[in-house]
Amino acid sequence: MKGNDNHGKEAAVTIRGHKPDEGPALESLFTRVFTEFDSEEEGRMVGRLARKLMDETSAGDLSGFVIENGGSLVAAIFFSRLTFASGVQAFLLGPVAVHSGHQGQGIGQRLIHHGLKALKAEGVEFAVTYGDPRFYGKVGFDPIDPEVVVPPFALSQPEGWLGQSLSATPLAALSGRCTCVPPLNDPAYW
Repeated sequence: MKGNDNHGKEAAVTIRGHKPDEGPALESLFTRVFTEFDSEEEGRMVGRLARKLMDETSAGDLSGFVIENGGSLVAAIFFSRLTFASGVQAFLLGPVAVHSGHQGQGIGQRLIHHGLKALKAEGVEFAVTYGDPRFYGKVGFDPIDPEVVVPPFALSQPEGWLGQSLSATPLAALSGRCTCVPPLNDPAYW
């Protein structure tokens, strides 16, 4: 893929899996984006979460992807396993960050679609997220009832509990209480 950097020169835009040694750079990206979008406190919290996901989640329970533009990280996303008693294969999308200089260009949507396609190829049946229904609705997520698909903690904004099927199994088949990976096992994120 090709894209433009901020200097008008052609630069290579690539999507790839995250690398374990990128912890500091990814923590910085998430911190910066969420500080600009929300607050310094939110930025620090999400930056630490991104780092903890990388450092404390087993490889089979975490998939992360980044977009580089001319060698600079401009976007990142993580998907972490949600465990259900029924044994369905499900992952939680979040967090996702796009550098403010690259927002509004479809980069976040492209990164989400890439990640969902990769999960589907690995046999994951469902993706769930907790976020803005207007944004995530654009990438195929539909509202799910937190009384049917019970999140790990009570939700401060239940309308943000969203999901989509990545298989032939309808989203309606997803039900029960789920547990998340240890770094997300904190009510502050919910």
